[in-house]
Amino acid sequence: MRNLGQYFESLAYEYTLPRAIREGYLCPIKAETIPLSLDIRGVGIRSGDFKAADLGSALDPYLQSIAEEMTARCADRKTVVFLPLVKTSQKFRDILNAHGFRAAEVNGDSQDRSQVLEDFASGKYNVLCNSMLLTEGWDCPEVDCVVVLRPTKVRSLYCQMVGRGTRLAPGKDHLILLDFLWHTERHDLCHPAHLICESPEVAQKMTENIEAAACPVDLEEAEAQASMNVVAQREEALAKKLAEMKTRKRKLVDPLQFEMSIQAEDLSGYAPAFGWEMGPPSDKQRQTLERLGIFPDDIECAGKAKLLLDKLDKRRTAGLTTPKQIRFLEGRGFQHVGTWQFEDARRLIDRIAANGWRVPAGVDPASYGKK
Repeated sequence: MRNLGQYFESLAYEYTLPRAIREGYLCPIKAETIPLSLDIRGVGIRSGDFKAADLGSALDPYLQSIAEEMTARCADRKTVVFLPLVKTSQKFRDILNAHGFRAAEVNGDSQDRSQVLEDFASGKYNVLCNSMLLTEGWDCPEVDCVVVLRPTKVRSLYCQMVGRGTRLAPGKDHLILLDFLWHTERHDLCHPAHLICESPEVAQKMTENIEAAACPVDLEEAEAQASMNVVAQREEALAKKLAEMKTRKRKLVDPLQFEMSIQAEDLSGYAPAFGWEMGPPSDKQRQTLERLGIFPDDIECAGKAKLLLDKLDKRRTAGLTTPKQIRFLEGRGFQHVGTWQFEDARRLIDRIAANGWRVPAGVDPASYGKK
């Protein structure tokens, strides 16, 4: 019951959900955010996740509205609904039946559980409600809609719930995953984006995009779009920081400028996974980064500092531009200097120096080096 990242330094192997989908072992997922705001701000926390008892009470006022939304979106689908409490699950089953669904419910005390599961698989029921009973150890490949009414901060639990609908089956080309506008003061609630995103920044933007779409969105396509949006936001942030740097005449390169200049996705999308990575940069890391021309104050953790130092070392070996060259030339309008060779940058700087530290006539920074 502890974070394994505190004890291990590296991940030996991981087979991810996106890869399993791309390689044809699981079906694609389309997520849709239902325009129904569910207020769970009063729900407490226990053992790192939302308290089930509080969640049940918080959900009760919304069950009728949720059933109406499901009627419009998944009446013709084989659906599994995850809820926080047995009594909530049973109540929702009755509400769904009143809305024309053929709904059943199973829980740990169900005497006829095997028969209900068999009847659901055979088509007697088209909705199966449960209170966290079916998160693992149960398989019905025909399930093509999952409704998560048990909000969680635990990604593995969220993946287990959604995973009940990712199996392949004849005639099934995708899974519909229904999400809601969970109104909470916490920002670590799992959404469909967290199934495939490693970067919290991309996951946040992807969640916003899915909410705005008002229709089912393929998760991989949504991630690609969100990644592009985040890059654009970083470019905008970079432009603002460059303007500030000119004002302050800072002699060191901002880490964001360096990442964007060398086009390093592993740096810009970095998220710490292990305990040692999450701590602050050491004094030695900060001193080395500053000596190499990187402004260290904006580097939030030791893992990011190590990745950056490794990148600088490899660039030096490969004969690529230094942070100081990047700052000097990009400060004069040249673009992505981080992709240049050291000697090319040095020769251009020499030309500028010989011209009184002005860009020589005939040299257009915006198009320089482009074919």
